[in-house]
Amino acid sequence: MDSKPPKDSMRSTWRTAPRSEWKIHHYMLHVLNAYPIDIDKEVPVHSKDEKVPYMPQWSLHRWVLFYAAVPLLLHESYMAFTGRNVGPIAAFNFYLFAFNASVIYQVHILRRLGHQYGFLDGDKHERDGVPDVGVSKVVASVYKTTGSRLILSIFLSYNQTQRPSQMSWAWLPLEIGLYGIVLDFWFYWYHRLMHDVSYLWKYHRTHHLTKHPNPLLSAYADHEQEFFDMVGVPMMTYFSLKLMGLPMGFYEWWMCHEYVAFAEVYGHSGLRMHMTVPSTLSWLLQMFDAEIVIEDHDLHHRKGWRKSHNYGKQTRLWDRIFGTCTERIESAAGNVDYENRATMPLF
Repeated sequence: MDSKPPKDSMRSTWRTAPRSEWKIHHYMLHVLNAYPIDIDKEVPVHSKDEKVPYMPQWSLHRWVLFYAAVPLLLHESYMAFTGRNVGPIAAFNFYLFAFNASVIYQVHILRRLGHQYGFLDGDKHERDGVPDVGVSKVVASVYKTTGSRLILSIFLSYNQTQRPSQMSWAWLPLEIGLYGIVLDFWFYWYHRLMHDVSYLWKYHRTHHLTKHPNPLLSAYADHEQEFFDMVGVPMMTYFSLKLMGLPMGFYEWWMCHEYVAFAEVYGHSGLRMHMTVPSTLSWLLQMFDAEIVIEDHDLHHRKGWRKSHNYGKQTRLWDRIFGTCTERIESAAGNVDYENRATMPLF
């Protein structure tokens, strides 16, 4: 932090710089303890041919459902105790806090797992940190991403007369599964065009400055990309599912948001384990070898320039259909140790 690095620099030295040089965004990350790794703890390094541990989906579903359910239960309890619901502004602020709290806590847990299992491509390169030039961008991106999605869902679907317990439970498993698949269709084509079209690449290149991302860099991007990530793709997905006849009420959409955000943060963690993105339709995706694992998006970032592969972020379905999959390395079928099972801890 002594000399100002170029705006595209991924140099990350601010954590060891004097606190007198920190600004509010540095202190926010510090107070939240939202560091992707502990710089004073060792990170295990593995060669490419060492077996990769396996994390079953049940522990991932358990984590997402637990932290998605907590605010719904608090909301339901408030209504039962007071006999009234909260307005859209109060609902936005309450669910924004819950959304960000679950994301930050997921970062905490992924840090613990990283120090236990190591990271992909760790024998070649350590994980990128939060860049000196991008601390404020990282902090702002977390709030903009979660906030924009919630503003959209409040505006389109929040009903003050409905309690969380009155959501469409029968439709919920299908909505969660289809939401990831349909969202990934819109994301796939927007993402692929950002790579393939010269004019659009300039809006996506900032996100690809990181070749070995960490969870906090999930939404590290320019404003144009942030708009499509935060508003365009979720809105297209919502209206697509409504056209299919699905209810997509606010509380069901909240559950879908939690699944999507979990996958986005996990997908940028680079954690060295074989774990498929949790989905209620994962069994169907696996039949077509279309489920996505952490290494798929990690390989996409390592390519990092114009024509690429693995454009999906929730599935590999559209990459399979449109021929843009690439072969896995550390998560290749013969390199996964299904006997060495990891779990996603709740606490």
